[in-house]
Amino acid sequence: MYHHNVGGRILAQLDLTSTIQLNNGVAMPRFGLGVWQTDNTTAEASVQAAIRNGYRMIDTAKQYGNEAGVGRGLAAAFADGAVRRQDIFVTSKVANGDQGYRRTLDKFEGTLRRLQLDYLDLYLIHWPVDGQYVETWRALEKLYRDGRVRAIGVSNFDVQRLQVLLRAADVQPAVNQIEFNPLMQEQAMRKFAPAHNITVEGWSPLGGGKALNNPVIALIGQKHGKSVAQVILRYDLQCGIVTIPKTVHEQRMVENARIFDFELDDQDVAAIAGLDQNQHALWYDAFGWYGSDTDFGMATQKWPDSTPDYDA
Repeated sequence: MYHHNVGGRILAQLDLTSTIQLNNGVAMPRFGLGVWQTDNTTAEASVQAAIRNGYRMIDTAKQYGNEAGVGRGLAAAFADGAVRRQDIFVTSKVANGDQGYRRTLDKFEGTLRRLQLDYLDLYLIHWPVDGQYVETWRALEKLYRDGRVRAIGVSNFDVQRLQVLLRAADVQPAVNQIEFNPLMQEQAMRKFAPAHNITVEGWSPLGGGKALNNPVIALIGQKHGKSVAQVILRYDLQCGIVTIPKTVHEQRMVENARIFDFELDDQDVAAIAGLDQNQHALWYDAFGWYGSDTDFGMATQKWPDSTPDYDA
């Protein structure tokens, strides 16, 4: 069910089953689990733990090197009857080195095989590789028209590149997944995306841990009897941001999801909004992020338990 956001506040009671309607009518959960920097074995266990505790959205990417582990976790959850395939919203992303029309289509098959799925709920261009992302988008449009994916979108696109894509696109992107946390609140994109009916999804909602030490948020947490992390994740929801906190600890998954029994007031929201430093939490600005798969930080992560045919 879509919950209207008025004045920065969610008016309806939310829970882990709450969804937002994308621009093509697909219902996307507002809250899910991210699995970046997680090896296959850990990802498998994390996915099962998340589903066991009510999570209904899992976000991965080929670059993360753990699609196979996520696939095993999903398969186990489906096999034991905990959930059905249609109950879980699964996202993956085109790796930089896989961009281009034909290569994107070819490499998509490997993603489905590793995830042990017949389709994806959402497929994103992971980064806007200059000179390639428009052709990559045409491949995503084909996958969408062929029913291989239920929705398509982008990740880490700035306003300029999203404008270029919108001019070239036949199918409008449904989602832009970007860094969003108290220190990096992406004001320009948060104005641009809704104006074009594009849902904003936030990665690194806890700011790589930096925001967890903020005294302003700590005071708000004390006021509501909540942790700093819970306040931040609640803020995301009240800003209309789909959020995917990453953790491999089951107890923390449970705690992260305990954000539906309180609401930040206008003063709380304004205080957190005032923390924006337009400052990326991680390595985002440290390399030419519109480059190729060989650029710093962009090579597919290899874990000891990677599948031998990972790049197939």
